[in-house]
Amino acid sequence: MLEQKNALIIIPTYNEAENIARLLHDLAELYPSSVDILVIDDNSPDGTIDIVRSMQNTMPGLHVIQRERKLGLGTAYISGFHYAINKGYPYIIEMDADFSHDPAEVKRFLDAMEGGADLVIGSRYMNNTINVVNWPLGRLILSKMASIYTQIITGLPVDDPTSGFKCFSIEVLRALDLDAVNSQGYSFQIEMNFRVWKKGFSIKEIPIVFVDRSVGKSKMTRKNISEAIWIVWWLKIKSMFGVL
Repeated sequence: MLEQKNALIIIPTYNEAENIARLLHDLAELYPSSVDILVIDDNSPDGTIDIVRSMQNTMPGLHVIQRERKLGLGTAYISGFHYAINKGYPYIIEMDADFSHDPAEVKRFLDAMEGGADLVIGSRYMNNTINVVNWPLGRLILSKMASIYTQIITGLPVDDPTSGFKCFSIEVLRALDLDAVNSQGYSFQIEMNFRVWKKGFSIKEIPIVFVDRSVGKSKMTRKNISEAIWIVWWLKIKSMFGVL
């Protein structure tokens, strides 16, 4: 077990040169002794990886995996999960690079984990409220409807199953067949939550405010949306036959 750090924050990147230095700086200031950071970059052509590597000189807890091409969010997180398991981090946090996830909220996730949760999800839609800033109405409706659709089809008792701001215990990740998870985008988040739930682990949601990126471009594609539509049926059927 690690002596110096109790959590690893995994940040997948692709063309995040405008955001990554400020995000890493903020995390280092907020959590100088309690977290390490792993940036997984898909060979960004804008020089994201060069910025991260230059910051490693002054941030000993900053680690990097550079992949040869754009391979997707899901595979990036799976690579990060394997890294975290191998290094023995007790808690593993997923976080976007674009400041849609507030770095100051990481402490609340870790507090909830210490309180006994196995998976903590940062929810935009708890208690019949919507905490999303700067999204177009169409995207907000799509996201909220995806949550309702997922709940109805799968029975997953989570208000925001597509949220990408979350924290796993290492016991959860060790219990899952990570190499069997091959969905991407929204679907990846749904599939991970569903697998955790079906294993009987404790899931806790905490409210967050999601703020859409102010610089850079969204990575959401039509393929991500269409995959999210059918993945819930695939999970439901696999679960019915006991093959998850």
